[in-house]
Amino acid sequence: MKKIGIVDTTFARYNMGKSAIDELRSNSTGFKIIRYTVPGIKDLPVACKKLFEEQNCDIVMALGMPGPKPIDKQCAHEASTGLIQTQLICNKHIIEVFVHEDEGKDDKELAWLADRRAREHAINVLDLLFKPEKLIKMAGSGLREGFEDAKPIKN
Repeated sequence: MKKIGIVDTTFARYNMGKSAIDELRSNSTGFKIIRYTVPGIKDLPVACKKLFEEQNCDIVMALGMPGPKPIDKQCAHEASTGLIQTQLICNKHIIEVFVHEDEGKDDKELAWLADRRAREHAINVLDLLFKPEKLIKMAGSGLREGFEDAKPIKN
């Protein structure tokens, strides 16, 4: 049985882990979900590594909500770099799902975006794990998780 790791943070202002798990369970079966919650986004890389090494996860979603200040953006960049390094070390995908607090014009839009981005990336996780050919068919289509998709550029 495949294992999907969900790592989220207490720093986030929205429970994106819950949204991702709900979407995963609504769209497929035949996998086990292992959730691990850490304090902040800089804790995500080691949590993902632990899920790969100690829980034998096949793929992990790393969900976080960096704040709007320059230091928050710096921390998000450092966390992202750590997530990339963890992917390379473990040779497994980590789907980074960050929603920056300044992406929404107010709390209502921010909650909508966090929920939608977590759910859309959950579908990406299922496709990577069970239907990679579906992603190949969508290559170059300008898909975005959260807000509107971009239009593809035609030759």
